[in-house]
Amino acid sequence: MGTRASKRLGKRRQGRTFGWWAAQGQFAPVRLSTSFFRKTFCLAIAFCCAWTVTVAPQNTAPFKLRETIPLPGVEGRIDHFALDASGERLFVCALGNNTVEVLDLRKGERIHSITGLGAPQGIVYIPELDRLFVANDKGGIFKIYDGKSFQQISELNFEDDADNVRYEDTTKRIYVGFGSGGIAIVNAQDGKQISSIKLSGHPEAFELEKNGKRIFVNVPNARNVAVIDQDKGAVTATWKTDLAFGNFPMALDERNHRLFVGCRIPSKLVVLNTDSGTVVAKIDISGDPDEVFYDSKRHRIYAVCGAGKIDIIEQTDPNNYRRSSETETAIGARTGLFVPELDALFIAVPHHGSQQAEVRVYHVE
Repeated sequence: MGTRASKRLGKRRQGRTFGWWAAQGQFAPVRLSTSFFRKTFCLAIAFCCAWTVTVAPQNTAPFKLRETIPLPGVEGRIDHFALDASGERLFVCALGNNTVEVLDLRKGERIHSITGLGAPQGIVYIPELDRLFVANDKGGIFKIYDGKSFQQISELNFEDDADNVRYEDTTKRIYVGFGSGGIAIVNAQDGKQISSIKLSGHPEAFELEKNGKRIFVNVPNARNVAVIDQDKGAVTATWKTDLAFGNFPMALDERNHRLFVGCRIPSKLVVLNTDSGTVVAKIDISGDPDEVFYDSKRHRIYAVCGAGKIDIIEQTDPNNYRRSSETETAIGARTGLFVPELDALFIAVPHHGSQQAEVRVYHVE
C-alpha cells in the first residue's frame, strides 16, 4: 500500500536509552592457594554466563510500547488492519464482533464502528478513492464503503469466506481470497469483478510481486504455496514447506528473492527461494503465528503469534537467519499491521478474561 507517513504521528515517537553501571574494587597483594583460584575462576564464569542470558534479550528487543487504544465492548477475535496514513486513521476488522472499528490515531481513540458485517476478515483502504473495502467470512460478501460517511456504496458476493485482501496501486486492482479455492480480481474504480483464479484450496495470506507478475499464495489445506502467473491467470507451480504445515501468514523480500512463510504445525518460519521454490532456512517461532512482516530497513522478520509473543528474526543474509528476541503481548494477540514509514507496529489484543480488547502501538527501534 503506497501511503504517506503522518508527520503528526511521527512527532510522538520516543527513543530508548539504557544506563549501564559497573562496580570497581581494589585488591591487595596476598598469597592465595591454587584451589582458591580454581573456585574463583569457576564462580566468575558462572556469573558471566548468568548475566549474559538475563541481560542480552533486553538489549536486543526492538519494540517500545508507545500507546494503547482501548476497544470497549469489542468481543471475539480481531483480524486484519488497514491504514489511512494521511487521515491518521486505523481500520480494524473485529471479526468476532461483526464490526470494523475506526480509530483516530491523533486522539488515540475509537471514533466509529461500522456495523452490519458478517465476520470481517480482510480490509484495504484506497486513499485516492477514499473508499474502504471489507471482505466478510459469512456469505463471502465483499462490501465497499465511503471513507468519510462510512455509508455502503456497493457489494460483491463471493458466496463463502471472503478473506485476505491486497491492493495493487499501479493497475488499480484489488485481489480477494475466497471460498474453497479462488482469488477474485476486482476493479477498484467501479467495484466490479474482472476475473478469478482457481486454487486447490482456500487461500490464506498472499503476496504480489511489485516488479514481476507472480502472486505467492498460502494454501494450507493443500499443504503448499501456490505460485500464480498473472499473465496466464493460473497456478504455474506449487512449493512445499519441508514438513511444516498450517501455513497461514506470509511476507516477501522481493529484492533478495525470499518468501517468508509462517507455519503452525510445528511453529516454524520457513524461508523459500522465489527463483527455485527451495527451502533455504527454517526457524523455530512461537505458537499460533497469524501475521508475518518483513522490515527491509532493518533486515528483520516480525512474527506475530497468538501464543502472546512477537518474535524477531534477524536476516544476516538471504540464506542465514537468527531468532534474536521476543516481545511479550497477550494471549490471542496474533494480528496487526507493520507500517515502515512510521516505524510502527500495531497489534490487536482481543478480550480475554481480565484483558480488555485494545490495539497496542509499538515503536520499532
